[in-house]
Amino acid sequence: MSLGDEHGAPDSGGYGGTGHTRTRLPEADPYGGARRGGRSSSRSLVTVVGVVVLLIAAIAFANRGDEESPAGAEGAEKPQPASTAASGERPVTTKAGGIPTGFAQDEQGAQSAAANYAVALGSAEMFDKAKRDAILQGIITPSRVADFKATLDKAYTPAFNKNVGLNEDGTTPKGYSFVSRTSPIGTKVTEKSPSTATVEVWCSGLLGLAGENSTTPVTNSWFTITMQLEWTAEDWKIVTHSQKEGPAPVPGDDRASSADEMAKAVQEYGGFTYAR
Repeated sequence: MSLGDEHGAPDSGGYGGTGHTRTRLPEADPYGGARRGGRSSSRSLVTVVGVVVLLIAAIAFANRGDEESPAGAEGAEKPQPASTAASGERPVTTKAGGIPTGFAQDEQGAQSAAANYAVALGSAEMFDKAKRDAILQGIITPSRVADFKATLDKAYTPAFNKNVGLNEDGTTPKGYSFVSRTSPIGTKVTEKSPSTATVEVWCSGLLGLAGENSTTPVTNSWFTITMQLEWTAEDWKIVTHSQKEGPAPVPGDDRASSADEMAKAVQEYGGFTYAR
């Protein structure tokens, strides 16, 4: 869910510019989440989830690493292949509660952690309090877990659940499939020290209720998540988290799938572990 149109989390800071990322390693779907926007009514509520409203300031999206010189300008530098090329390294070999853990204490590890945490925070499991609390316990720095839980408990209200198509208790109406997935497209470190990192994750997301006569059909959106991470307990953990819309491509001419096709796809296609 994206800022301004979906739910996010407390604000994070800092940016400056390095590389991108994206390697996907197939596996069973551990989450199924998404933070995105599409419908005016649901998006207005999704905006508040996980966000300290007063801190939803604009997190500027720094475009593709360092600023490039105008085309044809003297001394213009070409993008370095390493800024967008995947490392080829598998990020982790362990998981806790279905979420990858044990990332390396370097830029690659921070980016891999941020990408996988974006998927977890955007998953359908976030609409179930017990599962949401378990996710937060696993990816938020210990000193901030209580704050995140309290903020999200106030945001995932019966009214919010109903607005995205769920029953008031967060369960899925009979005969429908609830879709909430986030897919990271790339990542970039904007600030880094041995024990902290600020990472931006460019994502595409799905949100909605698949089924005949659904009034909240599954829609797609694009957004950028900014996470401030810290190294604690031998892993990267989130200190703050915020989101903003875009960058979004021009929509294509694809035919919208039927409700049955969408529900079947969500059930049959698993997710990934994301790596820099």
